[in-house]
Amino acid sequence: MVPVYNSKHTIEMVVRRIAAAVHTLETPVDFEIVLVDDGSRDGVYDVCRALAVELPYVRPFQLARNFGQANALMAGLNQITGDYVVCLDDDLQTPPEEFIKLYHTMQSGGFDVVYGYYEHKKHSAFRNFGTSLNESMQTFILNKPCNIHTSSYFIAKRYVVDIVKQYDKPFPYLPGLFLLMTGSVASVPIHHDARHEGRSGYGLVKLLELWLNGFTNFSVKPLRIASFAGTIIALVAFVMMIVLFILKLSGQDIQMGWTSTIVILLFIGGVQLLSVGILGEYIGRIYLSVNQTPQYVIKPESPHVADNAAARVGQTEKKPEGV
Repeated sequence: MVPVYNSKHTIEMVVRRIAAAVHTLETPVDFEIVLVDDGSRDGVYDVCRALAVELPYVRPFQLARNFGQANALMAGLNQITGDYVVCLDDDLQTPPEEFIKLYHTMQSGGFDVVYGYYEHKKHSAFRNFGTSLNESMQTFILNKPCNIHTSSYFIAKRYVVDIVKQYDKPFPYLPGLFLLMTGSVASVPIHHDARHEGRSGYGLVKLLELWLNGFTNFSVKPLRIASFAGTIIALVAFVMMIVLFILKLSGQDIQMGWTSTIVILLFIGGVQLLSVGILGEYIGRIYLSVNQTPQYVIKPESPHVADNAAARVGQTEKKPEGV
């Protein structure tokens, strides 16, 4: 499965390299390649449809707008038919052939989910910092083992995917969902290539959205941290009040400076606003979920693509073993 976004010049190579890698497996398997166009603006869906006409194992879907990578992944998970699901990016930075390492690790170790992680990343320093921050958040909030590294390149068993698909809220976060569903998770080092063209879609805003999805979707720890910080500040203020009261009774001249007063007020006000912001994030997500904000919307397929997809589904049902 490949979430597709503005990758008109790379998606065909991704598909053909996936197919070539599958054909190198010792045991032949039935497979399909699900392409989910996440509201691209470069006409990549036309390329996906052309590939579907040429190659019987390609199934393209187009979302009505750009919902984000995580939502596109959920759309794809709801369309797959194989016993194993491999997910990778469309930019060729994650070599399609590397999924074989993930597949063999799952088979030999009996894991439910196996991630590929990059020992030598070709991302920018800013992107690497965001990834490190996200990994730290997963360890703290989601209790992820420190020796497990998550990424957008993974393989998962069908039964885990079937459980994850039941999550229908508008802010999915797959690493969190997988960690909630199973403890049988592993990660293996894979190669990371330089970007062939364009630039990453993960800027500051996207990275913050990804971080917030994991930070607020699966734990109340942020609220507890805010409560803890408020309690500590209140205790410090109480102790300072007692000290100042004792110093005043002892006759010492205490000069209250403008700077220290402003600093204390700004600090306390900042903590209060942060706490209110965290609470507001939780409430906002509850509001959007209650109002049934769609996780994704798939556009109706063209007739010939739908017919080909239906035929392939029937073939796959005859041989359930597949990727």
